[in-house]
This record gives sequence, C-alpha cells and structure tokens, in this order.
Amino acid sequence: MTTNDHPVGIDFGGSGIKGAPVDIEAGDLAAERERVPTPRPSSPDAVAAVFVELLTRFPDCHGPVGVTVPGVVHHGVVHTAANIDRSWIGTDADALFTKATGRDVHVVNDADAAGLAEVRYGAARGRNGLVIVTTLGTGIGSAMVYDGVLVPNSELGHLEIDGKGAETRAANSVREAEDLSWEKWAKRLTTYYRTLERLFSPELFVVGGGVSKKAEHFLPLLDLDTEIVPATLLNKAGVVGAALYAAEESGTA
Repeated sequence: MTTNDHPVGIDFGGSGIKGAPVDIEAGDLAAERERVPTPRPSSPDAVAAVFVELLTRFPDCHGPVGVTVPGVVHHGVVHTAANIDRSWIGTDADALFTKATGRDVHVVNDADAAGLAEVRYGAARGRNGLVIVTTLGTGIGSAMVYDGVLVPNSELGHLEIDGKGAETRAANSVREAEDLSWEKWAKRLTTYYRTLERLFSPELFVVGGGVSKKAEHFLPLLDLDTEIVPATLLNKAGVVGAALYAAEESGTA
C-alpha cells in the first residue's frame, strides 16, 4: 500500500478531534497526528466542516476515512449522543461526511474502533474466541470481538448490576470522584467483570482508558477466572481502529 492509499482515521470526542493517516499493515500512524478542538455546539454540520479542514492537512492521502463517534452507530446512522450534541441522534453520519468531504467515509462507535485496534495490533493480537475490550474513563466503553470480527455497539458499561448502571459504580471517574483506594475500586471492578464472565465467558479481557497506564495498581487485585491485561495502543487506538474499519468496509484492507 502506497502512502497515497493509506486510510485516514479520525477520532471524534467530546473535547477534541484527532486524525492521522494509518499504515494498516503496521498498525501505526503513517504521519503525525493532528488535533483540533471539538466545535461548540458540536452539531453534525459543524463537525463535518472540521473534518473537511482536517483532511486538507494530509494532502497526499486519498484512501477511505474512518470516523469514531461516541454513540451507538447502525449502518452509519447515529442513535445515541451521550457526550455530543443531541442533534446527532438520527443523523446518517456516513452520508453526511461522505458528501461534505468527497471521500469514502465510514463511521464506527469509538469503543468499537479501539477494541478492533487492540485485537488486530495490540494486547489481544493473535487471540481467538471472544475478546472483550473495556475502556475505563468517564464511563465504561466496551467492544466485543469474536475471532477478529467486531460485534458492534455492545454498550456493556450500561449493564445493570445490583440495581445500578455498571459505569455509575465502576468507571474511573467514580473512583476519582469518591476518592476510592485502588483496593476498593478493584472490588467494584471485580463485581463488574465477574458479571461479564457469567454472561459471555470470554477468552480475554483488555482494559483501556487513561487509567490503564496505571494497571499495575489495580489489575492484580481483581479476582477473576478470565485473563485480563492492559491495552497497549493507548491514545492511538481510536484513530488506528477507525482507519482499519474504513479500509475493511471499503474493501481496501
């Protein structure tokens, strides 16, 4: 694959939009990542205009474009909008971005993109069976990948456990807000991951999110039957996974 053919990954978040061409053979960025603030309000048209400008920073890359969205995505249409403008709900983002940019654009849930990247290039590379990737941050994002194939929009952070949404008890933001010790937080995480074990019997858990850089403080404290490891792609996972998803959807992978 030549540089011109590299897909571009764009990671659209509540505060920032990051993008870069991706070498999907190596699973790494093919150029330095660019970042711009998410517009206010973050309406679909405003974000599309940012994408158009962002793509001009990679004039030699003409491959497909993958975009992460922090919401449930079905066939390119956004169905939820937890941390972005509510006008996204019902928007055909694939069609909107394709028309605005003149490129072949494919939209994917942000946690799904990160999970796909970790399975293909990161902590779960070479692992068969069901891998569940979770991101511990403001909430709990999740991705389920079976034998390398994404099962989209799992939203496992919203599972109800003991009458409460899992992420309202076990997200990293809750640990910080309640000033929980690593030991107390690990007990809550054990309850969460044991629930996932009972429901899905995965081969492997991968833990992402910024707190995964401190995995040695809490992963050894979890009492689980399933192997659990920290993510390795960290803040590149969304961009890499989005580009990989676009390449596979467009048939250029």
